[in-house]
Amino acid sequence: MASIRKEVAAAFRPEGPLACHIAGFHARDAQLQLAESIAKAIDNHSVLVAEAGTGTGKTFAYLVPALLSGQKVLISTGTKNLQEQLFHRDLPTMTAALASPLQLALLKGRSNYLCLYRLEQHVSHVPVAEPQLMQDLSLINKWAAETQTGDIGELTYIAEDSKALPYVTSTTDNCLGKDCPVYEDCHLLKARKKAQAADLVVVNHHLFFADLAIKDTGFGELLPNMDVFVFDEAHQLPDLACDYFGEHVSSRQLLELCRDLDLACKTDLRDHPQLRKINDKVAQQVKDWRLQFPVEPERGNWRERSQHPQMQSMLQRLTENMDLLYQVLKESLGRSEAADHCFERLAQNRSRLQKLNDTSKPDVSLWYDTSRMHLTLHLTPLSIAEKFRAVVFAEQKSWVFTSATLSVDGGFAHYQQQMGLEQAESLLLDSPFDYAEQALLCVPRYLPEPHQHQAMQQALLQTAIPLIQANQGRCFMLFTSHRMLKWMADVLPEQIRQPVLVQGQTSKRVLLDKFVQLDDAVLLGTSSFWEGVDVRGDALSLVIIDKLPFASPDDPLLQARMEASSKQGGDPFAAVQLPQAVISLKQGVGRLIRDVTDRGVLVICDNRLVTRPYGEVFLKSLPPMQRTRDLTRALQFIADKAAAKLSV
Repeated sequence: MASIRKEVAAAFRPEGPLACHIAGFHARDAQLQLAESIAKAIDNHSVLVAEAGTGTGKTFAYLVPALLSGQKVLISTGTKNLQEQLFHRDLPTMTAALASPLQLALLKGRSNYLCLYRLEQHVSHVPVAEPQLMQDLSLINKWAAETQTGDIGELTYIAEDSKALPYVTSTTDNCLGKDCPVYEDCHLLKARKKAQAADLVVVNHHLFFADLAIKDTGFGELLPNMDVFVFDEAHQLPDLACDYFGEHVSSRQLLELCRDLDLACKTDLRDHPQLRKINDKVAQQVKDWRLQFPVEPERGNWRERSQHPQMQSMLQRLTENMDLLYQVLKESLGRSEAADHCFERLAQNRSRLQKLNDTSKPDVSLWYDTSRMHLTLHLTPLSIAEKFRAVVFAEQKSWVFTSATLSVDGGFAHYQQQMGLEQAESLLLDSPFDYAEQALLCVPRYLPEPHQHQAMQQALLQTAIPLIQANQGRCFMLFTSHRMLKWMADVLPEQIRQPVLVQGQTSKRVLLDKFVQLDDAVLLGTSSFWEGVDVRGDALSLVIIDKLPFASPDDPLLQARMEASSKQGGDPFAAVQLPQAVISLKQGVGRLIRDVTDRGVLVICDNRLVTRPYGEVFLKSLPPMQRTRDLTRALQFIADKAAAKLSV
């Protein structure tokens, strides 16, 4: 097969197709270097791990070799929003510039597609007599007659968290597959067939790992056809992979099973009152099980929690009644397709619950988390390196893992060991931005220790107020805990005149649009605003981070990984906690400078950056900004920025 490296290099030349067809396009040295390295990996069927600093233009750098390769390509992004941006904005621009004839497809997870069978079921038998739910179901039913794709993303007039959506989409548990009466009209099936026929498919990481782990119908046929795999925002992969290579069972799954079986009892098995009675009993016990935990959401160690006598008694009653339901439902097999499918789901969930109650299992973390309504038990492997290595190196294919945040202290050892990619080539490209000119990092003096919560709250507030006022808002305050965010959300609006937007008030997209529109707002956010947020220009020129983002020491998965590291003779802090925190901090810092003309101040209110030896690891991993401990200098930087803007 001919090398594509010359074609890739030609595409980025000043007189090349990108410059000719894309207004204002100028290739950057780092962008070309990344594109050529990806082309080399494709030519050699090899594996590349590449960090490309913010502003490199990595999207174009991987799209050009992907489109010119002549091979089947799968591109996976970190989120659905990035997936849609890539497919609807970047790919059309690139295919037009390169005059590419390739067939492209966008494939989402099954919960993003309308399930015609479940819609028909729940429009006929409305699950709960709530006016908003009934109205949404009616609107969805009307849209169902108009849509070509069945993509739920088209439903802009339905709330993102509408209670109707779970009733009109399927899960791997409740999908009837080929037994479905409307199988041939299935929107998910059509999307997968289109993806199988395409030359380049855009997915997201959740979908990739879900289907890799469970060999879901359809996608299992797609993966072997692919020659090139490109993962953007690849820093997200280790945690996602662990999640999908593990197992879980939730009260939501069990209640949905009971609800679907109840519907089958009302329609196909009306002569079996005993079945419905036992099903109702299981549903009630699942709800009672959730009540064994505090009302407020929490996560914890399931090995420890499951040993409580009351919890063991509850689990015993639940498993006994699930066993009874299994035996009674077994007697009705063959009478109803819906009930038969519920029987399969019941068998799967019984098996999962049994595995998750085996607390003697080694090399895994057993943990739980709760929401206001539900409970989920998780079995998570402590390492997926061996499994993922087997996937990547099973055949001669090309794999590219890229992000702005993969390295720690200038190297990739941590990431490569996590993912089993020790044999991969690596490439570290600095951002083309002039951070020394564009940005100032301030670590204020005289801060209390982070564990002194009340003193830290006041110090953070007193630090933030003059900065926000001087900058006229245009600020992200990023927190490592919801508790600190909530406290700041209560007190900050009384101290400043700028509007304060708080994560959770509305959807992330609406909050960001409002932040840009207001032009003087302060946005308070936790983890979901640390990455995947792109606000350019003056709209965001101040980022305040409350403290270094070390994972909570109470996190059960972290505890298990640290224990495993200790048993292997390692340093659990250096091997587990520190690298994870460095990558998280790099993500938060990356919100500040998004373009060559951006200027701004980054304030990290954690004196451990300068008082602890490991602080140097963080600092060496951050962009080369100017640094100060003097808040007055940070205020002067803001004033100089404002003066420079007025003089233009």
